[in-house]
Amino acid sequence: MDAERKSELQTSDLLVDAVYQGGRNGNASDDPLPHLVGVSNQGGFRYIGTKEAPKLAVLTLTTKEHDWPDSLDRETGIFTYYGDNRKPGHELHSTPRFGNLLLRDMFDKAHGQKTDRAAVLPVLIFSNTGTFRDVDFLGLAIPGVESLDSNSDLVALWRMKDGKRFQNYQAKFTVLDCQVVPKSWIENVKAGNPLSTNCPAVWRAWVEKGVSCPLKAPRVLEYRSPAEQLAEDVAGRAIIGAIQDHFSEDHYRFEACAAKIAEMMLQNIASIDITRRVRDGGRDAVGRYRIGTGPSAVLVDFALEAKCYADSNSVGVKDLSRLISRLRHRQFGILVTTSHVATQAYQEIKEDQHPIVIIAARDIVRILKAAGLGQENTLRDWLSAF
Repeated sequence: MDAERKSELQTSDLLVDAVYQGGRNGNASDDPLPHLVGVSNQGGFRYIGTKEAPKLAVLTLTTKEHDWPDSLDRETGIFTYYGDNRKPGHELHSTPRFGNLLLRDMFDKAHGQKTDRAAVLPVLIFSNTGTFRDVDFLGLAIPGVESLDSNSDLVALWRMKDGKRFQNYQAKFTVLDCQVVPKSWIENVKAGNPLSTNCPAVWRAWVEKGVSCPLKAPRVLEYRSPAEQLAEDVAGRAIIGAIQDHFSEDHYRFEACAAKIAEMMLQNIASIDITRRVRDGGRDAVGRYRIGTGPSAVLVDFALEAKCYADSNSVGVKDLSRLISRLRHRQFGILVTTSHVATQAYQEIKEDQHPIVIIAARDIVRILKAAGLGQENTLRDWLSAF
């Protein structure tokens, strides 16, 4: 990396969704983060300071880990990150870079009092762009989500690889409504003064009052294009291809699989029943969704339609009209498809405000990856149950 680019990175503020260009040598020296923030040039979880007293953390989202799909929901400001114990052979917290240990400690402090929150290290989130080692800044984050309690925002998940079981963390962060993170504040944080006069107002509000203000970016268009619904990479297309293959001779068998996928996505589904193959009334499954908890909960009926279509075969107006016409008052619908909803049909759903949840190919990929079913062998074993 040339001296001019290094100097620019060393003085740059961090702007949300700005891309920071690294070198073009084709090796680790291209990484812009050591010059931009001051962390090392390797790892998805990097920090400044010691494991006993870390001062600043950098998390890097990558699409290369198919079993651990880190993701940012830009509409809600919720960032999902998986820890660094990603293969068998280590206890949950015994990882080389101590990432899981730091996750545990920062989430413990985040749920404490003001003095505990003041000790939480600021988290800067970046994403690899796919061009050399260039990175996109996604935002400043705090541990936890306002709608989740301390038992739900950091969860130890069991996974299996090569026949061996192990645990890793799934962590939920809130990206704060902070468009610019000043370089002067980063330097203050590294010097041990995170509440300096350069501190972003949203960070100070969280530390002092426990109030989080997420960066939410509602969609301008309420419907997704076909390209946004289909699998976006080779691994995703392989997952959808395996499902289409498995049910190619009998698409009715996909109904039970679709119901399970819906349960994975909508985890408050209380019950779901597959209807008979003939005379199903336009519904492949019916069920009840729980809103609330305990005695205060309300159960809402829903109907599900499953379409195991090829990528080139969209779900059209006729398919959706069949489901919509069967919905009774105070019911909602779920459509699960291995393909996509045609633009006209999607527009009509939104414009007419039909209560339909669309689970398209890209959603299926994300759901299965999050469940540890992103590898071909584990996916095929799972599909064999249907």
